[in-house]
Amino acid sequence: MRIIGGKLKGIRFNAPVSLPVRPTTDMAKEALFNILYNTYDFGSCEALDLFCGTGNISIEFASRGIKKVTAVDKHSGCVHWVKSIVDKHKLTEIEVHKADVFKFLEQHQQSYQLIFADPPYNLPTIPLIPELVAKNNLLTANGLLIVEHPSLLKLNDKPGYTETRRYGNSSFSFFEKQH
Repeated sequence: MRIIGGKLKGIRFNAPVSLPVRPTTDMAKEALFNILYNTYDFGSCEALDLFCGTGNISIEFASRGIKKVTAVDKHSGCVHWVKSIVDKHKLTEIEVHKADVFKFLEQHQQSYQLIFADPPYNLPTIPLIPELVAKNNLLTANGLLIVEHPSLLKLNDKPGYTETRRYGNSSFSFFEKQH
């Protein structure tokens, strides 16, 4: 994986092949960050990265100056890997949690401007993510949830849905806080 913007731009990380991950492609990540960076003041934003895997998105957020990133994954290898990158590059704005994402969403109290979820594509409970975020009030008033998912999966009937952008076999569906 490669960091495409900010203070760590150009740095490559080779995550262990043993991790059960499918990192977001550079093309899709660049398109996503172009949208986000032109809409949000990262210096005042807090972000939540669900199913953080290699930390690809969390590290990109931190590299681009986001105030605080909470990264969550239940796989101990992923958590260990992300913590090692955080420590190596002194990314104090990233806080890593080993937790089941769905339990985390049910129990967490803080709201975020940006929430990114990149669940395993074969996970049958992907459609619950926008529902739990809405139910538990995890987005700020101008917040945005982005769920990466297989393009064949449709999430347009979920709370706060605004649009889906397709990048090959992957899509990003966007959700806003419902008022």
